[in-house]
Amino acid sequence: MMKKGITWLAACMFILVLAACGSPKDSSASEPEITTSEQLVIKASNYEFDQPEYRLKKGVPVKIVYENVNGNHGLLVPELNLQLDTQKSSKVITPDKVGEFEMSCSVFCGSGHSSMISKIIVEE
Repeated sequence: MMKKGITWLAACMFILVLAACGSPKDSSASEPEITTSEQLVIKASNYEFDQPEYRLKKGVPVKIVYENVNGNHGLLVPELNLQLDTQKSSKVITPDKVGEFEMSCSVFCGSGHSSMISKIIVEE
């Protein structure tokens, strides 16, 4: 009787270990996969982005890649549903409206944080 209990307990433990070893769910998995040939790299260093403005085309999928060169920064463009940092450094977006959208640093980075601004311009 004792051997059956130990065997049953070992089997349960084995199943739990296997379940725990499964691949973790990626929170971005709920986003549809979009194929893109366009890529835009945005680099951030202390209190500035590498360009004053970045240009995209309306309706064209583009992979935005964020690189943190110096300091601790992130980027935020609410109108494009875009927020990247060192934890999530890329995202594919398809701009659906033309305009100029302010991009700001999303991680408080010191005295120059409030002036760390650039633009994403979406053209026809």
